[in-house]
Amino acid sequence: MAEKKPQTLTNHTRWDPPYHFYVVPIFGLALILTLIHFFAHITHGDLRDHIHAVGLILLAVAFLIWLVKTRFYALKVQDRVIRLEERLRLTQLLPDALRSRIPELTEGQLVALRFASDAEIPKLVERTLKENLSSADIKKAIQTWRPDYWRV
Repeated sequence: MAEKKPQTLTNHTRWDPPYHFYVVPIFGLALILTLIHFFAHITHGDLRDHIHAVGLILLAVAFLIWLVKTRFYALKVQDRVIRLEERLRLTQLLPDALRSRIPELTEGQLVALRFASDAEIPKLVERTLKENLSSADIKKAIQTWRPDYWRV
């Protein structure tokens, strides 16, 4: 996958325009419109109008939950794959003393370490274990960024 712009800490967040700037806003707008519809009919109208309005709200909320959950399912699966890849990579790059401590790294730390170059991994892993660095701190500490253009 060819990317024109080098990936760094400041631009590594992945945005999918059709998802983030079309689908999510449309579902959010649908929820807002169903709430407006509900409150417009709450003071007048018959029972069918109320049932219809509540049904639209439930449908809009269900679609939003479905949208968010499917996104998180994909991210969680990718995090698991990254975790496995990084454990394998660390097994190859770390000295024996650190290799035995790989299980101490959290999923978030492993996911963040994927951006570190092979040369800086040993010192960064040692520092992460010693200081219990967060994923944000790990990313900030990286000197030579190793891009991940395949993130969902």
